[in-house]
Amino acid sequence: MAHPLQLGFQDAASPIMEELLHFHDHALMAVFLISALVLYIITTLMSTKLSNTNTIDAQEIEMVWTIMPAIILIVIALPSLRILYLMDEMSNPDITVKAIGHQWYWSYEYSDFTDLNFDSYMVSTKDLSPGQFRLLEVDNRMVTPVGMATRTLITADDVLHSWAVPSLGVKTDAIPGRLSEASFLVSRPGVYYGQCSEICGANHSFMPIVVESLPIKEFLDWSSASETA
Repeated sequence: MAHPLQLGFQDAASPIMEELLHFHDHALMAVFLISALVLYIITTLMSTKLSNTNTIDAQEIEMVWTIMPAIILIVIALPSLRILYLMDEMSNPDITVKAIGHQWYWSYEYSDFTDLNFDSYMVSTKDLSPGQFRLLEVDNRMVTPVGMATRTLITADDVLHSWAVPSLGVKTDAIPGRLSEASFLVSRPGVYYGQCSEICGANHSFMPIVVESLPIKEFLDWSSASETA
């Protein structure tokens, strides 16, 4: 959960998000090194009157400042491609949930269960219980089991939406007539908040996403109770 004046990302709750955080730090270090070098060169040029005629036509230096950026790009690109493959389509998910975006709420369907589907509306400010977050709490949370590969099929019923949960490293557009896929594995029990990240109309900011991760036994108890209800 984000907090006021937070500068970094939210704490990772999935292996993919941990990889994304590591890549962010890796890329940022390269940016800092490049910025420091450029700042040093600019400062040196502005603060000294010395000049060297050998730099006017120097093939060696031209090769260095051509090859070095290419090496830096490769160093950044290789980890990025690895994460892209890790985030690719999941072939053997343990559970599949279909998330459908509407104006302005989400509905969820658990295809591995006989009759388990529900709508998820934002809880209005006057109905919030102590400890619940304004504009982020819903009446029915999407529940997933801890440590199990979850595939989320995402679509929309009317206009463009976007299903995004930062702690899980998931952000996928919900497009009418198209089925998108996002996969994640929650590494610890907890409640994770997100919001629609695509401007979808007047109440765009009032369709939050809440994913609750439970141990497998509690998840099965919840699914049994929800199906009977």
